[in-house]
Amino acid sequence: MNIKIFVLALSTFAFGSGAFIFAGLLEPMAAELGVSVGAAGQLQTVYVLTSALAGPPLAFLVGRFERKRVLTVALSVAVLLNLACLLTPGYGTLMILRAVLGAIGAMAGPAASAAASALVPPERRGSALAIVMGGMTVAFLMGIPLGSVVGAAFGWRATFLLSAGLSAFALAAILIFIPRVTPPAPGVGQGLRGAGVLPLFLSTFLAFGANMTITTYIAPILRLQVEVTGAGVAAFQMLVGVGSFLGLALGGRAADRGAGGLSVTLGFLGLAAAAALHGLELARTGAPGALAYGIVGLAVLTGSTSLFSIMPVIQTRLIAKAPASAPLALAFNGSSAALGQAFGGALGGALLTQSGALSVTFAAGLVAVAAAAFWQFAHRGTTPV
Repeated sequence: MNIKIFVLALSTFAFGSGAFIFAGLLEPMAAELGVSVGAAGQLQTVYVLTSALAGPPLAFLVGRFERKRVLTVALSVAVLLNLACLLTPGYGTLMILRAVLGAIGAMAGPAASAAASALVPPERRGSALAIVMGGMTVAFLMGIPLGSVVGAAFGWRATFLLSAGLSAFALAAILIFIPRVTPPAPGVGQGLRGAGVLPLFLSTFLAFGANMTITTYIAPILRLQVEVTGAGVAAFQMLVGVGSFLGLALGGRAADRGAGGLSVTLGFLGLAAAAALHGLELARTGAPGALAYGIVGLAVLTGSTSLFSIMPVIQTRLIAKAPASAPLALAFNGSSAALGQAFGGALGGALLTQSGALSVTFAAGLVAVAAAAFWQFAHRGTTPV
Protein backbone atom coordinates (compact mmCIF):
# COMPACT_ATOMS: atom_id res chain seq x y z
CA MET A 1 0.00 0.00 0.00
CA ASN A 2 1.18 3.54 -0.81
CA ILE A 3 3.12 5.19 2.03
CA LYS A 4 0.87 8.23 1.64
CA ILE A 5 -2.04 6.24 3.08
CA PHE A 6 -0.06 5.40 6.22
CA VAL A 7 0.86 9.07 6.55
CA LEU A 8 -2.81 10.00 6.41
CA ALA A 9 -3.45 7.45 9.18
CA LEU A 10 -1.17 9.55 11.40
CA SER A 11 -3.87 12.22 11.51
CA THR A 12 -6.51 9.80 12.83
CA PHE A 13 -3.90 8.44 15.25
CA ALA A 14 -3.17 11.95 16.55
CA PHE A 15 -6.80 12.94 17.02
CA GLY A 16 -7.78 9.49 18.34
CA SER A 17 -5.03 9.66 20.95
CA GLY A 18 -5.98 13.22 21.86
CA ALA A 19 -9.57 12.27 22.62
CA PHE A 20 -8.65 10.06 25.60
CA ILE A 21 -4.99 10.96 26.17
CA PHE A 22 -5.56 11.55 29.91
CA ALA A 23 -7.98 8.65 30.49
CA GLY A 24 -5.70 6.98 33.04
CA LEU A 25 -5.18 10.17 35.06
CA LEU A 26 -8.68 11.34 35.91
CA GLU A 27 -8.20 11.20 39.69
CA PRO A 28 -5.12 13.49 39.95
CA MET A 29 -6.61 15.70 37.23
CA ALA A 30 -9.85 16.09 39.18
CA ALA A 31 -7.99 16.81 42.42
CA GLU A 32 -5.94 19.63 40.89
CA LEU A 33 -8.89 21.16 39.04
CA GLY A 34 -11.12 20.96 42.12
CA VAL A 35 -13.86 18.86 40.52
CA SER A 36 -15.15 15.32 40.86
CA VAL A 37 -13.68 12.43 38.91
CA GLY A 38 -16.95 12.21 37.00
CA ALA A 39 -16.68 15.86 36.00
CA ALA A 40 -13.10 15.33 34.84
CA GLY A 41 -14.34 12.45 32.72
CA GLN A 42 -16.71 14.84 30.97
CA LEU A 43 -13.65 16.47 29.39
CA GLN A 44 -13.50 13.30 27.30
CA THR A 45 -17.24 13.14 26.74
CA VAL A 46 -17.46 16.70 25.43
CA TYR A 47 -14.74 15.93 22.88
CA VAL A 48 -16.67 12.95 21.50
CA LEU A 49 -20.07 14.67 21.65
CA THR A 50 -18.85 17.81 19.88
CA SER A 51 -17.16 15.63 17.28
CA ALA A 52 -20.44 13.84 16.58
CA LEU A 53 -22.56 16.99 16.39
CA ALA A 54 -20.13 19.31 14.62
CA GLY A 55 -18.74 16.78 12.13
CA PRO A 56 -21.44 17.00 9.42
CA PRO A 57 -21.82 20.81 9.29
CA LEU A 58 -18.06 21.35 9.34
CA ALA A 59 -17.56 18.72 6.64
CA PHE A 60 -20.20 20.50 4.54
CA LEU A 61 -18.39 23.81 4.96
CA VAL A 62 -14.89 22.53 4.15
CA GLY A 63 -15.85 19.76 1.70
CA ARG A 64 -15.15 21.98 -1.29
CA PHE A 65 -11.61 22.76 -0.15
CA GLU A 66 -8.44 20.91 -1.13
CA ARG A 67 -7.95 17.97 1.25
CA LYS A 68 -4.32 18.57 2.21
CA ARG A 69 -5.11 22.14 3.18
CA VAL A 70 -7.96 21.00 5.44
CA LEU A 71 -5.70 18.49 7.18
CA THR A 72 -2.82 20.90 7.67
CA VAL A 73 -5.10 23.59 9.09
CA ALA A 74 -6.82 21.09 11.40
CA LEU A 75 -3.56 19.67 12.72
CA SER A 76 -2.03 23.14 13.16
CA VAL A 77 -5.04 24.24 15.20
CA ALA A 78 -4.85 21.00 17.20
CA VAL A 79 -1.24 21.76 18.15
CA LEU A 80 -2.20 25.23 19.38
CA LEU A 81 -5.29 24.07 21.25
CA ASN A 82 -3.43 21.27 23.02
CA LEU A 83 -0.76 23.73 24.12
CA ALA A 84 -3.55 25.98 25.39
CA CYS A 85 -4.96 23.01 27.35
CA LEU A 86 -1.51 22.53 28.85
CA LEU A 87 -1.43 26.12 30.14
CA THR A 88 -5.04 26.82 31.08
CA PRO A 89 -5.65 26.85 34.86
CA GLY A 90 -9.42 26.39 35.02
CA TYR A 91 -11.88 23.58 34.37
CA GLY A 92 -14.35 25.74 32.44
CA THR A 93 -11.78 26.97 29.95
CA LEU A 94 -10.42 23.46 29.56
CA MET A 95 -13.92 22.21 28.78
CA ILE A 96 -14.32 24.82 26.01
CA LEU A 97 -10.92 23.99 24.50
CA ARG A 98 -11.73 20.28 24.51
CA ALA A 99 -15.05 20.93 22.78
CA VAL A 100 -13.31 22.88 20.00
CA LEU A 101 -10.70 20.13 19.68
CA GLY A 102 -13.45 17.57 19.15
CA ALA A 103 -14.93 19.64 16.35
CA ILE A 104 -11.53 19.99 14.68
CA GLY A 105 -10.99 16.24 14.89
CA ALA A 106 -14.38 15.67 13.26
CA MET A 107 -13.31 17.89 10.37
CA ALA A 108 -9.97 16.13 9.90
CA GLY A 109 -11.14 12.51 9.89
CA PRO A 110 -13.40 12.70 6.83
CA ALA A 111 -10.79 14.78 4.99
CA ALA A 112 -8.14 12.11 5.61
CA SER A 113 -10.45 9.32 4.43
CA ALA A 114 -11.51 11.28 1.34
CA ALA A 115 -7.87 11.98 0.49
CA ALA A 116 -6.99 8.30 0.90
CA SER A 117 -9.79 7.23 -1.44
CA ALA A 118 -8.57 9.71 -4.05
CA LEU A 119 -4.92 8.60 -3.87
CA VAL A 120 -5.54 4.93 -4.72
CA PRO A 121 -7.33 3.17 -7.60
CA PRO A 122 -10.93 2.14 -6.89
CA GLU A 123 -10.00 -1.51 -6.42
CA ARG A 124 -7.73 -0.55 -3.48
CA ARG A 125 -10.09 1.95 -1.86
CA GLY A 126 -11.39 -0.40 0.83
CA SER A 127 -7.92 -1.27 2.09
CA ALA A 128 -6.87 2.39 2.04
CA LEU A 129 -9.85 3.39 4.16
CA ALA A 130 -9.16 0.51 6.55
CA ILE A 131 -5.61 1.77 7.07
CA VAL A 132 -6.79 5.31 7.78
CA MET A 133 -9.31 3.92 10.28
CA GLY A 134 -6.50 1.84 11.73
CA GLY A 135 -4.91 5.02 13.01
CA MET A 136 -7.69 5.19 15.58
CA THR A 137 -7.03 1.60 16.59
CA VAL A 138 -3.33 2.30 17.08
CA ALA A 139 -4.34 5.26 19.24
CA PHE A 140 -6.09 2.91 21.66
CA LEU A 141 -3.23 0.41 21.60
CA MET A 142 -0.33 2.88 21.84
CA GLY A 143 -1.22 6.57 22.00
CA ILE A 144 -3.61 6.49 24.96
CA PRO A 145 -1.47 4.10 27.09
CA LEU A 146 1.55 6.30 26.31
CA GLY A 147 -0.43 9.24 27.67
CA SER A 148 -0.90 7.36 30.94
CA VAL A 149 2.83 6.67 31.17
CA VAL A 150 3.83 10.27 30.40
CA GLY A 151 1.18 11.65 32.76
CA ALA A 152 2.26 9.38 35.60
CA ALA A 153 5.87 10.51 35.17
CA PHE A 154 5.41 14.23 34.55
CA GLY A 155 1.87 15.10 35.62
CA TRP A 156 -1.47 15.05 33.80
CA ARG A 157 -0.81 18.33 31.99
CA ALA A 158 2.10 16.68 30.18
CA THR A 159 -0.43 14.56 28.29
CA PHE A 160 -1.53 17.66 26.40
CA LEU A 161 2.08 18.33 25.44
CA LEU A 162 2.27 14.76 24.16
CA SER A 163 -0.95 15.27 22.20
CA ALA A 164 0.43 18.48 20.69
CA GLY A 165 3.60 16.60 19.72
CA LEU A 166 1.64 13.82 18.01
CA SER A 167 -0.36 16.40 16.04
CA ALA A 168 2.84 18.23 15.08
CA PHE A 169 4.43 15.00 13.88
CA ALA A 170 1.38 14.16 11.77
CA LEU A 171 1.37 17.71 10.39
CA ALA A 172 5.02 17.50 9.33
CA ALA A 173 4.51 14.11 7.66
CA ILE A 174 1.48 15.35 5.70
CA LEU A 175 3.31 18.48 4.57
CA ILE A 176 6.21 16.36 3.30
CA PHE A 177 4.49 13.30 1.80
CA ILE A 178 0.94 14.20 0.81
CA PRO A 179 0.30 15.94 -2.53
CA ARG A 180 -2.57 18.28 -3.22
CA VAL A 181 -5.85 16.37 -3.39
CA THR A 182 -8.47 18.39 -5.23
CA PRO A 183 -12.09 17.44 -4.44
CA PRO A 184 -14.41 16.36 -7.25
CA ALA A 185 -16.29 19.09 -9.07
CA PRO A 186 -19.64 20.01 -7.46
CA GLY A 187 -21.53 18.50 -10.38
CA VAL A 188 -19.98 15.04 -10.00
CA GLY A 189 -22.26 12.47 -8.39
CA GLN A 190 -25.63 13.00 -6.73
CA GLY A 191 -24.55 14.51 -3.43
CA LEU A 192 -26.24 13.04 -0.35
CA ARG A 193 -29.81 13.75 -1.38
CA GLY A 194 -31.14 10.80 -3.31
CA ALA A 195 -27.84 8.91 -3.09
CA GLY A 196 -29.25 6.11 -0.97
CA VAL A 197 -26.86 6.66 1.95
CA LEU A 198 -29.38 6.62 4.82
CA PRO A 199 -29.39 2.78 5.11
CA LEU A 200 -25.60 2.89 5.40
CA PHE A 201 -25.77 5.44 8.22
CA LEU A 202 -28.37 3.34 10.01
CA SER A 203 -26.23 0.22 9.59
CA THR A 204 -23.30 2.01 11.23
CA PHE A 205 -25.57 3.12 14.07
CA LEU A 206 -26.80 -0.44 14.65
CA ALA A 207 -23.31 -1.95 14.46
CA PHE A 208 -21.90 0.33 17.15
CA GLY A 209 -25.11 0.09 19.16
CA ALA A 210 -24.90 -3.71 19.27
CA ASN A 211 -21.23 -3.70 20.17
CA MET A 212 -21.29 -0.92 22.77
CA THR A 213 -24.28 -2.37 24.62
CA ILE A 214 -21.78 -4.88 26.01
CA THR A 215 -18.41 -3.15 25.58
CA THR A 216 -19.38 -0.09 27.62
CA TYR A 217 -19.91 -2.37 30.63
CA ILE A 218 -17.22 -4.91 29.92
CA ALA A 219 -15.58 -4.43 33.35
CA PRO A 220 -18.59 -5.54 35.46
CA ILE A 221 -19.45 -8.24 32.91
CA LEU A 222 -15.92 -9.66 33.06
CA ARG A 223 -16.02 -9.58 36.86
CA LEU A 224 -19.16 -11.68 36.79
CA GLN A 225 -17.84 -14.04 34.10
CA VAL A 226 -14.25 -14.71 35.12
CA GLU A 227 -13.79 -12.71 38.34
CA VAL A 228 -11.16 -10.36 36.94
CA THR A 229 -10.74 -6.67 37.74
CA GLY A 230 -8.16 -3.95 37.11
CA ALA A 231 -5.22 -5.21 35.08
CA GLY A 232 -7.14 -8.37 34.24
CA VAL A 233 -9.77 -6.30 32.44
CA ALA A 234 -7.01 -4.49 30.53
CA ALA A 235 -5.65 -7.85 29.34
CA PHE A 236 -9.01 -8.70 27.80
CA GLN A 237 -9.32 -5.20 26.38
CA MET A 238 -6.10 -5.75 24.45
CA LEU A 239 -8.00 -8.36 22.46
CA VAL A 240 -10.23 -5.52 21.23
CA GLY A 241 -7.20 -3.98 19.55
CA VAL A 242 -6.17 -7.30 18.03
CA GLY A 243 -9.69 -7.88 16.77
CA SER A 244 -9.94 -4.39 15.29
CA PHE A 245 -6.81 -4.96 13.21
CA LEU A 246 -8.15 -8.29 11.98
CA GLY A 247 -11.53 -6.77 11.21
CA LEU A 248 -10.12 -3.81 9.29
CA ALA A 249 -7.95 -6.16 7.21
CA LEU A 250 -10.88 -8.45 6.43
CA GLY A 251 -13.28 -5.61 5.72
CA GLY A 252 -10.78 -3.79 3.52
CA ARG A 253 -10.17 -6.89 1.42
CA ALA A 254 -13.90 -7.57 1.12
CA ALA A 255 -14.52 -4.01 -0.07
CA ASP A 256 -11.66 -4.27 -2.58
CA ARG A 257 -13.13 -7.49 -4.01
CA GLY A 258 -16.67 -6.12 -4.18
CA ALA A 259 -17.87 -8.76 -1.71
CA GLY A 260 -18.84 -6.20 0.92
CA GLY A 261 -22.54 -7.03 1.08
CA LEU A 262 -22.00 -10.55 2.34
CA SER A 263 -19.16 -9.52 4.66
CA VAL A 264 -21.37 -6.93 6.39
CA THR A 265 -24.08 -9.54 6.98
CA LEU A 266 -21.45 -11.89 8.41
CA GLY A 267 -20.13 -9.02 10.54
CA PHE A 268 -23.52 -8.43 12.11
CA LEU A 269 -23.96 -12.14 12.71
CA GLY A 270 -20.50 -12.17 14.27
CA LEU A 271 -21.64 -9.45 16.70
CA ALA A 272 -24.64 -11.63 17.55
CA ALA A 273 -22.36 -14.65 18.08
CA ALA A 274 -20.10 -12.62 20.39
CA ALA A 275 -23.12 -11.57 22.46
CA ALA A 276 -24.25 -15.21 22.62
CA LEU A 277 -20.82 -16.30 23.87
CA HIS A 278 -20.88 -13.61 26.57
CA GLY A 279 -24.36 -14.75 27.57
CA LEU A 280 -23.32 -18.41 27.59
CA GLU A 281 -20.54 -17.74 30.05
CA LEU A 282 -22.76 -15.58 32.26
CA ALA A 283 -25.32 -18.41 32.37
CA ARG A 284 -22.73 -21.05 33.32
CA THR A 285 -22.24 -21.93 36.99
CA GLY A 286 -19.13 -22.87 38.87
CA ALA A 287 -15.72 -21.37 39.39
CA PRO A 288 -14.10 -19.83 36.29
CA GLY A 289 -11.36 -21.85 34.68
CA ALA A 290 -9.54 -22.19 31.39
CA LEU A 291 -12.77 -22.85 29.49
CA ALA A 292 -14.36 -19.67 30.86
CA TYR A 293 -11.34 -17.57 29.94
CA GLY A 294 -11.34 -19.10 26.47
CA ILE A 295 -15.05 -18.40 25.88
CA VAL A 296 -14.83 -14.81 27.08
CA GLY A 297 -11.63 -14.14 25.15
CA LEU A 298 -13.23 -15.53 22.00
CA ALA A 299 -16.31 -13.39 22.59
CA VAL A 300 -14.26 -10.18 22.94
CA LEU A 301 -12.12 -11.00 19.89
CA THR A 302 -15.14 -11.96 17.76
CA GLY A 303 -17.05 -8.81 18.67
CA SER A 304 -14.26 -6.37 17.81
CA THR A 305 -13.28 -8.24 14.64
CA SER A 306 -16.89 -8.25 13.46
CA LEU A 307 -17.48 -4.55 14.18
CA PHE A 308 -14.38 -3.33 12.40
CA SER A 309 -14.89 -5.62 9.41
CA ILE A 310 -18.13 -3.74 8.69
CA MET A 311 -16.76 -0.20 8.63
CA PRO A 312 -14.45 -0.25 5.54
CA VAL A 313 -17.29 -1.66 3.43
CA ILE A 314 -19.74 1.02 4.54
CA GLN A 315 -17.20 3.80 4.01
CA THR A 316 -16.33 2.50 0.54
CA ARG A 317 -20.00 2.41 -0.44
CA LEU A 318 -20.57 5.91 0.89
CA ILE A 319 -17.76 7.32 -1.25
CA ALA A 320 -18.99 5.42 -4.30
CA LYS A 321 -22.55 6.71 -3.85
CA ALA A 322 -21.61 10.33 -3.13
CA PRO A 323 -18.11 11.04 -4.51
CA ALA A 324 -18.56 14.81 -4.60
CA SER A 325 -19.76 14.83 -0.98
CA ALA A 326 -17.43 12.20 0.46
CA PRO A 327 -16.25 14.21 3.52
CA LEU A 328 -19.84 15.10 4.39
CA ALA A 329 -20.99 11.49 3.98
CA LEU A 330 -18.10 10.21 6.11
CA ALA A 331 -18.80 12.85 8.75
CA PHE A 332 -22.43 11.76 8.98
CA ASN A 333 -21.21 8.18 9.25
CA GLY A 334 -18.92 9.16 12.11
CA SER A 335 -21.84 10.84 13.86
CA SER A 336 -23.90 7.68 13.31
CA ALA A 337 -21.16 5.68 15.02
CA ALA A 338 -21.07 8.09 17.98
CA LEU A 339 -24.85 8.01 18.33
CA GLY A 340 -24.73 4.21 18.16
CA GLN A 341 -22.20 4.19 20.99
CA ALA A 342 -24.48 6.43 23.05
CA PHE A 343 -27.50 4.23 22.29
CA GLY A 344 -25.63 1.07 23.22
CA GLY A 345 -24.33 2.60 26.43
CA ALA A 346 -27.79 3.81 27.46
CA LEU A 347 -29.47 0.50 26.60
CA GLY A 348 -26.84 -1.60 28.34
CA GLY A 349 -26.84 0.64 31.42
CA ALA A 350 -30.60 0.50 31.82
CA LEU A 351 -30.71 -3.27 31.43
CA LEU A 352 -27.73 -3.86 33.72
CA THR A 353 -29.45 -1.88 36.47
CA GLN A 354 -32.94 -3.29 36.00
CA SER A 355 -32.44 -6.87 34.81
CA GLY A 356 -28.82 -7.91 35.22
CA ALA A 357 -25.87 -8.63 32.95
CA LEU A 358 -27.45 -11.55 31.08
CA SER A 359 -30.18 -9.28 29.71
CA VAL A 360 -27.46 -6.96 28.36
CA THR A 361 -25.98 -9.72 26.22
CA PHE A 362 -29.43 -10.76 25.02
CA ALA A 363 -30.25 -7.20 23.94
CA ALA A 364 -26.92 -6.81 22.15
CA GLY A 365 -27.53 -10.02 20.22
CA LEU A 366 -31.04 -8.92 19.32
CA VAL A 367 -29.81 -5.58 17.96
CA ALA A 368 -27.13 -7.38 15.91
CA VAL A 369 -29.61 -9.86 14.41
CA ALA A 370 -32.02 -7.03 13.61
CA ALA A 371 -29.14 -5.16 11.95
CA ALA A 372 -28.30 -8.18 9.77
CA ALA A 373 -31.94 -8.48 8.71
CA PHE A 374 -32.11 -4.75 7.96
CA TRP A 375 -28.92 -4.90 5.89
CA GLN A 376 -30.28 -7.77 3.81
CA PHE A 377 -33.61 -6.00 3.31
CA ALA A 378 -32.11 -2.60 2.47
CA HIS A 379 -29.59 -3.99 -0.03
CA ARG A 380 -31.54 -6.75 -1.68
CA GLY A 381 -31.07 -6.71 -5.43
CA THR A 382 -28.29 -4.10 -5.35
CA THR A 383 -25.00 -4.60 -7.12
CA PRO A 384 -21.80 -4.69 -5.04
CA VAL A 385 -19.42 -1.78 -5.02
